[in-house]
Amino acid sequence: MTKRILVAIDGSEEAAEALRFAAEEWPDADLTALHVINPADSTTGVDGGFPGAVDQWYDSARTRGERILADATEAVDREVETRMEVGRPTTTILDVAEGEKASDESEESDEDVQPFDHVVLASRGRTGLSRVVLGSVAEGVVRRAQVPVTVVR
Repeated sequence: MTKRILVAIDGSEEAAEALRFAAEEWPDADLTALHVINPADSTTGVDGGFPGAVDQWYDSARTRGERILADATEAVDREVETRMEVGRPTTTILDVAEGEKASDESEESDEDVQPFDHVVLASRGRTGLSRVVLGSVAEGVVRRAQVPVTVVR
C-alpha cells in the first residue's frame, strides 16, 4: 500500500491534474507537492548582470513557487504538504523521493527523513525536436527512480 506520495508541481495545468489524480487515486496516502526552482531558468547569467540580480531572481522565483504550490493544493480537497527546493528538476525530484532532507533543514536535525513510496508527475507529451532540445523531466525520473512512478498525461 502506498503511504507517502511525492507529486512534482511546475505550474502547468498538467501538473495540477497530476496532483488531483494522486489525491483521488490514493485517498489515504500522505501527499507532498514539490516545486523545484531551476537555476537554469535565471536569465541573469553567471555574472548576475548587476549587483543583487541573483538575489532578486531567487526571491521572484521563490514567490512564484509559493503561488504555484498554493494554487495547486487549493484545487485538492484534502491536506497536502508542500516543499520547495532549488536544483535541476530531474535530480532534485529523485533526491527528494529518496528521502533527502529539505535544504532548509539544519544538518544537525535529528528528524528521520523517510523516502517516498511513489512519485507522480505530469508529462506534457512533447515529441520530436522539442523533446530532444528541452529534455524530459518525466522520462529522466521514470528511468532513474528507485520507487514506482506514475506519469499523468
